[in-house]
Amino acid sequence: MTYTPQTVNAPSGFAVPEDVLAWVAEVAELAQPDAIHWCDGSIDERERLYAQMVEAGTFTKLNQDLRPGSYLARSAPSDVARVESRTYICSVKEEDAGPTNNWADPTEMRATLKKVFAGSMRGRTMYIIPFSMGPFGGNISRLGIEISDSPYVVVSMRIMTRMGNQALQAICDGKDWVPAVHSVGYPLVDADGNKRDDLVWPCNDEKYITHFPETREIWSFGSGYGGNALLGKKCYALRIASVIARDEGWLAEHMLVLRITGPDGRSFCLTAAFPSACGKTNLAMLRPTIPGWKVETVGDDIAWMRPGPDGRLYAINPEAGFFGVAPGTSEKTNPTCLHALDHDTIFTNVALTDDGDVWWEGLTDEPPAHLIDWTGQDWTPDADRPAAHPNSRFTVPAAQAESIAPNWEDPAGLPVDVILFGGRRATNVPLISESYSWEHGVFVGATVSSEQTAAAEGSVGSLRRDPFAMLPFCGYNMADYWSHWLEMGQTLGDKAPRIFQVNWFRKDADGKFIWPGFGDNSRPIVWALQRIAGTAKAVDAISGRIPAPGELDVDGLDISDEALTELFSLPPDAWAAEADLTEEYFAQFGDKTPAELYDQLKQLRQRIADAKAKA
Repeated sequence: MTYTPQTVNAPSGFAVPEDVLAWVAEVAELAQPDAIHWCDGSIDERERLYAQMVEAGTFTKLNQDLRPGSYLARSAPSDVARVESRTYICSVKEEDAGPTNNWADPTEMRATLKKVFAGSMRGRTMYIIPFSMGPFGGNISRLGIEISDSPYVVVSMRIMTRMGNQALQAICDGKDWVPAVHSVGYPLVDADGNKRDDLVWPCNDEKYITHFPETREIWSFGSGYGGNALLGKKCYALRIASVIARDEGWLAEHMLVLRITGPDGRSFCLTAAFPSACGKTNLAMLRPTIPGWKVETVGDDIAWMRPGPDGRLYAINPEAGFFGVAPGTSEKTNPTCLHALDHDTIFTNVALTDDGDVWWEGLTDEPPAHLIDWTGQDWTPDADRPAAHPNSRFTVPAAQAESIAPNWEDPAGLPVDVILFGGRRATNVPLISESYSWEHGVFVGATVSSEQTAAAEGSVGSLRRDPFAMLPFCGYNMADYWSHWLEMGQTLGDKAPRIFQVNWFRKDADGKFIWPGFGDNSRPIVWALQRIAGTAKAVDAISGRIPAPGELDVDGLDISDEALTELFSLPPDAWAAEADLTEEYFAQFGDKTPAELYDQLKQLRQRIADAKAKA
């Protein structure tokens, strides 16, 4: 079949630009689908695709009395997470990708992609998915079009972005858009016309998730899962958007966004960067244990932040849904999130109960006597394997969270007061500390490290550097990214948000968590907000300013003075060792590491020396 701009079936009623039609025709001519469908984002379209996937075995319709509008998908065991080892930044110059990214020569990668995409959609429908990252009408939001041969991607993008005719109309009106191409890489017809049966979860062992920063393109092949396939998420909203943000003077960050209101009615906006599966969703839907404080969710994963007309930094959540880790989500850990999953949710790789509902580890204290596990096999509590995959997910509209802020879709965004950095650290890093300056805050963000999780490849439990929680997501050289943050501080001046670091995960000598966490995480955050308001005191310490004695509200907590002391213990020798590791870490970026960060390292060593002198 031959495709041209005139034969790609552009929807009637839309004056689709020639460059869009030409691009669609070019991809279709390469991938050779049987049909092309322009997605309109309608409920009818969604229901047709749901029914199609149920018939194909890709979706299991859950008990509609228990979980109305909800479905379960099981992926192939080889396709369960982001594939960082197959994720590439294809910048013209290798140094622009930096040492923390996989770089590929763009010319060579285009040749590789042309080869693997050739005929990759034979026997399938090619879906054209116009979408908006962020609310329509704002100067922070951006548009894109994803081409995919996966109906799972279509219905997931409908949840995770503002997808359909309104986005297409904005593109027709001349707005900029980012092109993104995806294929599961499992054609149903070969070049000779021989047919083969489809799989329940089609994918390919050969995978590429590629980004071309200069031309703002995304090409993904071989995976049908999560951030590898939902290209509006990490690929666009972080890797490509971080490059756009650098060039245009704003920030695209792996951060949640909260609106927090105190007893006096004053509201604050807080953004926070945490590595995947480190309590980020719990914080995004926090239920404070301090009376009079209210937390409302704006976003749980990504923040786009741009200076506003008043000089302050304004944040939006560019996504429209939550794509969260299911295991560990429960009535105890995150009731708000759990309740959002009551209806109209896509679950992937969780377990199926005998009455047609879902289950995962941590959902209940006791597991059911029998389940169908995430691989489709019978499971009992005696099994030596988890019932749900550790990185199993839910995809749900953000508006279903009872904590969602009434102004979460304000296209102008919310003015940011506080930026938090956090991760999993059993030692050294205190419960909370305030940075001494914007430059010190950038240093703190640049040196974040966290224990490995199931959301990424690697040894679970090992420690890895994850600057700004952006290690797998920065679309250019990480040291240049730090320089951009420093430049943003100069742009914002005294209107810049204050930067804090938190750590809920300090452990005692017996390996038990010291801080209760969950709703009580509101307590150090309230101290940070009181610092903004000028009503809380702090003392200088190695890590930054920490709460002065008695300033952290622990009323009602069963926590000893000794435990509180341990939460803020800053052993100078251990910090000196970390300073040496930080210098080694900075060295890998060569001359690109900003001089300001080496100056902050020098100041840190001086604080360590002063602490030793006082000991």
